[in-house]
Amino acid sequence: MAKKRRIMLTVSYDGTNYSGWALQSSTPNTVEGVLNRAIHGLTGEDIAVIGASRTDAGVHAYGNVAVFDTCSTIPGDRFSFALNHILPEDVRVVESMEVAPEFHPRHCDTEKTYEYRVLNTKMPVPIRRLYTYHFSMPLDEEKMQEAAEYLVGEHDFTSFCNVESQAASHVRTIKDITVTRNGDEVIISVTGNGFLYNMVRIIAGTLILVGRGKKEPSEVKRMLESRDRKAAGPTAPPEGLFLIKYKFLDGVPTV
Repeated sequence: MAKKRRIMLTVSYDGTNYSGWALQSSTPNTVEGVLNRAIHGLTGEDIAVIGASRTDAGVHAYGNVAVFDTCSTIPGDRFSFALNHILPEDVRVVESMEVAPEFHPRHCDTEKTYEYRVLNTKMPVPIRRLYTYHFSMPLDEEKMQEAAEYLVGEHDFTSFCNVESQAASHVRTIKDITVTRNGDEVIISVTGNGFLYNMVRIIAGTLILVGRGKKEPSEVKRMLESRDRKAAGPTAPPEGLFLIKYKFLDGVPTV
């Protein structure tokens, strides 16, 4: 019997038609489930991929990461090509490689970058409705950036976390937040060492309040310190959120 190997996949997907990343008993329509079935179809093995990040329903990704173990002799860098012939067109493996058997994407130091995209036009643009959150009132991105600075660093983000979160600790480190305008889009880019349930979407919803003039930038500091979900802004819709990339700070051990 061939020796088991661990393969890492970098996965891009349009999350519109999926109930999130994580496998669920109530629906087969998850990104994780689609990957498991595609790998089974390719290798004949019962596969359960291990994902680095569990994105919510409707959230998109340019570079989520997953690993799986296989006895297949397909070269690590060829899995991407083979799987893309099987996967639906809204899920693609953009890179694959063989990694050390002990490598686990959730048990190492990482930086993750998300973007939240707000379509800031008077009227909605139908062809962009699945990839931006439409907000019709003017937004002041400079005030949004001023507010975002209060979130940089290590903080208890209880105020910016869904109350159903089961995380043991709500302390996270945000390394950088930028708010920029690109034409008719306001883009909130957040890089950190980890994110809580709905954290980026709540940050986006809060910064939109500031950009609209409903909150002052300095109020974000008090929101943080209160450690009360009710103190922060609403959870912005999922379609504007993209997982952009993972950075493994110690590198990825290969074989």
